[in-house]
Amino acid sequence: MQSAVTGKWRRFLANRRAAASAALLAAIMLGSLFGGIPLPPPGEVVDPASLEPYRRVTLRIVPDRRAGRLDISPDMAIVSESGCGAFDAGLTNGAPVTAALPLGPEFDAAVAARFANSPAPPESFPLILPDGSEAVVSLSEFKPRQSPPRTVRIRLRDSDSPDAGRTVTRSMTRGAFEASGLGGLALPSSARPGDDFSALAAAFGIPAPPAHGTAELALEPVAWPFRPVPGHPLGIDAAGRDVLSRIVAGTRIALLFGMLLVVSSMAAGIAVGAIQGYFGGIADMASQRIIEIWSALPFLYVMMLVGSVLGRSFGLLLLCYGLFNWIGISYYVRAEFLRLRGRPFVEAARCQGFPAWKIMLRHILPNAMTPVVTLLPFSLIGAISSISALDFLGFGLPPLTPSLGELLGQAQSNAAAWWLVAYPASVLFTIMLLAVFIGEGLRDAFDPKPTARYR
Repeated sequence: MQSAVTGKWRRFLANRRAAASAALLAAIMLGSLFGGIPLPPPGEVVDPASLEPYRRVTLRIVPDRRAGRLDISPDMAIVSESGCGAFDAGLTNGAPVTAALPLGPEFDAAVAARFANSPAPPESFPLILPDGSEAVVSLSEFKPRQSPPRTVRIRLRDSDSPDAGRTVTRSMTRGAFEASGLGGLALPSSARPGDDFSALAAAFGIPAPPAHGTAELALEPVAWPFRPVPGHPLGIDAAGRDVLSRIVAGTRIALLFGMLLVVSSMAAGIAVGAIQGYFGGIADMASQRIIEIWSALPFLYVMMLVGSVLGRSFGLLLLCYGLFNWIGISYYVRAEFLRLRGRPFVEAARCQGFPAWKIMLRHILPNAMTPVVTLLPFSLIGAISSISALDFLGFGLPPLTPSLGELLGQAQSNAAAWWLVAYPASVLFTIMLLAVFIGEGLRDAFDPKPTARYR
């Protein structure tokens, strides 16, 4: 017996994935249960002043989309203008358009054709303004009239190049912004490009800011939840508490709840299943009917009812969940005891006068532990996922108690706070994945089929 059990555990340890998963899960359990990481208390609210150096200062440059029109006379003088003052090119009434807009002989020929009452297609001419920005001068299609026109209308607008109307946004931390020598500026602020515009653009790494537009300088507000920053690598939750400390404390509570629940439910399930399987008969049938009735009760409704009457607490949740969680393992143990109670070694023990409890405990139970050991990791997964789901729904642990499910519940109300989803979900996924690997390794090691020989 001893050598057979030892061989099974050796087969388990020979499975590298299962052994590594067991070691990593044990390290997570020990680290969460006994600490060792200097973290703030999970219920302590972060001081907003500590986040000042890490707040983002955002510079947003929005180029103006300028457009205007000019009516010119045959002598190329501006008769009237509308909306061209934004171009700052000296486009005033009476000024010669060729002096303000040096477009070349092609433009002069196109305007002359229109004054000559000759048909002309629509034309566009690129232009570099005195401030260095790109613009386009366009003439619409012209069809001959009864008399030549007295004025010709030209339109002036910004270039359609990708950089002409691109909004540039850059961010840097307030600490870096203060170090750049621009910390004396009022934050938040919004101003037209002025003396500090080139300095702002250089500080934020914008090589060629547009010569026209609006520079908006804004400071990120301190609001909960807050993104990950130095000192709080996993971010801050909706109540202003450190997410890392909440995850560590929530993992500790979930693992403690899972282990206590698994131990208690395994003990109760083994006891009930052993009595059913060993004695059989009326005791087996009566208890089986009672178990079926009990398992038909809706667990979630029972939890809601008990929580509304007695309140929510760790012990009450463990008790209520334990009243239902032992049923599954009792089925497996009952089947194993029914299978083993007629074996010769059990009959030999009866003939020697051993009492029933000693036969069940010393002779049958060690041979019926295969399903128990195999189901142990999966029961732990079920317990952790159950308490996380109940906390997510609001029927689990009392408020202010650290919980992975409670963090995921906060993420539902704060869709932009990605850290409230990514980190708690990653921890849950890692624990469950490691438990699955351990369960597979135990199943392969304790399953008798690979080494059985049928004749």
